[in-house]
Amino acid sequence: MTGYQEIITDPSYRGQIVALTYPMIGNYGVNSEDTESTGPHVRGLVIGELSPVASNFRSQQSLGDYFTEHKIIGIEDIDTRALTKHLRTAGAMRSCITTELTAEEAVQKAKDSAPMAGSDFVKEVSTKENYHWDKESRLWNIPSVSQERDGYYEELPPVKYNIVAYDFGVKYNILRSMRQQGFDITVVNARTSAEEVLALNPDGIFLSNGPGDPAALDYIHAEIKKLLGKKPIFGICLGHQILTHAFGGSTFKMKFGHRGGNHPVKDLRPDKGGKVSITSQNHGFATDPDSLPDDIEITHINLNDQTVAGFRHKKLPVFSVQYHPEAAPGPNDAKYFFEEFAALIEANK
Repeated sequence: MTGYQEIITDPSYRGQIVALTYPMIGNYGVNSEDTESTGPHVRGLVIGELSPVASNFRSQQSLGDYFTEHKIIGIEDIDTRALTKHLRTAGAMRSCITTELTAEEAVQKAKDSAPMAGSDFVKEVSTKENYHWDKESRLWNIPSVSQERDGYYEELPPVKYNIVAYDFGVKYNILRSMRQQGFDITVVNARTSAEEVLALNPDGIFLSNGPGDPAALDYIHAEIKKLLGKKPIFGICLGHQILTHAFGGSTFKMKFGHRGGNHPVKDLRPDKGGKVSITSQNHGFATDPDSLPDDIEITHINLNDQTVAGFRHKKLPVFSVQYHPEAAPGPNDAKYFFEEFAALIEANK
């Protein structure tokens, strides 16, 4: 219903055309503060209706102008709910949006495109140069629209921990959320070796979200495996799947994946009392639970289809979740995982 800008700029959507079911998109425009990366990553957008007006006091540009600027194609006047029902039956499929081809040529173009299985999009989205996260990370709220703009923010806590974050396609709101929890963050390229990471002597290591098939990232699995047991590790989404492979497990392509901000996840940990959180998810691959070694404990499951939504190692300081605690867009039910990462680091100092 909201969050189209965050979705468009989420690197996890690299190589994909996205269909949004909410009937009107673009009504609050686009602004530079709400991007989740340096720019858009979707290949195309399918919507019911593009709002002719961008009406919001934070808007800097219309969605149509933003797509024109970045040379992204979109299509409107589509029954996206009917399309969604079709995809939920037939499964996610390759597609083509065009103004130049015949219908038959467009279908063939879609068939000829590379499948998601086996695709490595991490190499396209990971930062070229390592960097220190120093962008705006203060919590945004609206205490009073009459205040000056700086009054919309809450101040950040002091830094407590230094971490290295592997950028497999990291969302900015993960980095914002971590800074809000007291982490100082050095972001490194996906090809950074374990030796280079350990040379930075971080308090912990974070494995980010990202696009594509986790099974295609064997060069990353090998380096993460070397880090197991050396430092506390926390993984989100693709980071969770990479940990699956680093522990010797496997992943599989889902029929239509999990997308959107309304997925119920149950916490199986004995001290959590079966708590259910509504979560934001965006992934087309999942961990095969039967492939996990005995020293891995499944801690969370997706209640829609019982797939693995989180696990932890029984002895090593390593845990991960398949969904997005930082949301953007979506609920904040699971934001406590950043606190758990801080606690894990503190316990292993």
